[in-house]
Amino acid sequence: MTQEPDTPPRKIDRRSALGLSALALAALPLRAGADTLPAPETIPLWPSVPPGGGGIALSPETIDAGAGSGAPDRHLSSIARPELTVFRPANPDGSAILIAPGGGYSLEAIDLEGVEPALHFARSGSTTSVLTYRLPHEGWKNAPSVPLQDGARAMRLIRALGPGRFGIAPNRVGILGFSAGGHLAALLATKFANPIYPQVDDSDNTDARPSFAALLYPVITMRPPFAHEATCEKLLGPNAPPGLRAVWSAESFVKADTPPCFLCAAADDPNVSVDNTLMMFASLRRAKVTAEMHIFEKGGHGFGLRAPDALPISAWPDLFRRWGLDRGYFRQT
Repeated sequence: MTQEPDTPPRKIDRRSALGLSALALAALPLRAGADTLPAPETIPLWPSVPPGGGGIALSPETIDAGAGSGAPDRHLSSIARPELTVFRPANPDGSAILIAPGGGYSLEAIDLEGVEPALHFARSGSTTSVLTYRLPHEGWKNAPSVPLQDGARAMRLIRALGPGRFGIAPNRVGILGFSAGGHLAALLATKFANPIYPQVDDSDNTDARPSFAALLYPVITMRPPFAHEATCEKLLGPNAPPGLRAVWSAESFVKADTPPCFLCAAADDPNVSVDNTLMMFASLRRAKVTAEMHIFEKGGHGFGLRAPDALPISAWPDLFRRWGLDRGYFRQT
């Protein structure tokens, strides 16, 4: 969304950013029908200090980039304690969606690409969880692995806790990622078997492989000429060598056991080249992995659920749900 030119982003007192559930509750009255959903719950990802976090002191920050626009657009950064914020549907269908917001690994667009899609798909029957993941450039050891560590841990926690606590079927737990969150989702879909952190507890005995992955205007490659260089720099540091870029290019790691994928992007995306989506789809086809791709003429980048109704791209949530219904991930409630 476009910010009013004379309205600076508003920094929210850090105490209000300590839990995404507080942010989500603040946003609930702004969305029609939100009051029919139970209040969201917060689940910490790690029982103590996250991997590679010794000696790091971060104070969570939230910037309201939508101040004056009439629509909340909060950006979260300095994430010391990653967590899940779970939205229970009124009529659960047994499915679950882990949602990874984007923000170029510099911040996380919590409203646009977190709370809003979580509420939308919760109303359709899915238990949705917004992931606040650590940002790699904020002092963590093994920095490029940090978002993937959080994504894998989140998937395992949902599977471990879901059946008893939320009525989730473990074989119907997917991930939805936007932009850099789409890169995280693609990495989890292709590198789920990699041992990227030491086992913490029994939850880590569960499978980190998503049942399905939905990639919305995703960053996929770290290789030129189609890499989004700002995202690459935040993930890998400045002047990353070709070998390091290759390790974090998701299109290179698609295999036969990569989960089915739903992909959506706009051909006129001015930020992340649509070639990212096209090359991921090509890799999925080569590996004979089930995939559905929608490339729309117009839509730009970062549209979330806010694309104008007049644009065909605004139909992507319904297309995604129909795809999931057809494959049995979702159920009519």
